[in-house]
Amino acid sequence: MSEQRILVIDTATAAVVTGVAVVADETVSVRASRVVADQRRHAETLTTLMKECLDEAGWAAADLDAVVVGCGPGPFTGLRVGMATAAAFADALGIPVYGVCTLDALAATAADPRADSLLVVTDARRREVYWARYSGGARVEGPGVMAPAALVEQLAGLPIDVVAGVPSLLPDSGWSGVATTLDAAGLATVAKEAVVAGAAPAPLVPLYLRRPDAVELADQKRKRV
Repeated sequence: MSEQRILVIDTATAAVVTGVAVVADETVSVRASRVVADQRRHAETLTTLMKECLDEAGWAAADLDAVVVGCGPGPFTGLRVGMATAAAFADALGIPVYGVCTLDALAATAADPRADSLLVVTDARRREVYWARYSGGARVEGPGVMAPAALVEQLAGLPIDVVAGVPSLLPDSGWSGVATTLDAAGLATVAKEAVVAGAAPAPLVPLYLRRPDAVELADQKRKRV
């Protein structure tokens, strides 16, 4: 297929990320992007940022060929906002929506040719981290969620060249870290092959990895029992 115009969205981390890009076999060209750290106002912020990106690129929504959305792992409420918005937007336009693992997109953002083994971690709250491990650019373990100390113990002895994402969440690991903020280019890069090939997208499946903080009263009673 020729170049494809895409909208990218992610609300799985502490930042709301969106942008528009052109992807081809060998290239990703971001035409406009926004990254706003506002995890309490995902719904109010996201649609405004989407419009700003389209306007900056000089595109109408009808010019888009596909939507790409981060599927987490991430907190229940924020993740649901991004995925629901992406699905509704794509459905209204009659275009495909491709889900990608947010940690994969962070790994693509942090890609370093000197690092063969990469660990990506993000804040899962409750004193835990979301994580995935990569070797040679491919995910080989995860995504998962666990306490930082337990993760360091589990991966002890493995050749971790770089910790990306929020390395400060693993203060006692002894591994080199590079703080990485998710961006539109990372999301577009992970989805590029499928979008350019015109592959049929898989159903969107959110990577919650655990139950939401808010539960119904009946669930709370069962938990106590």
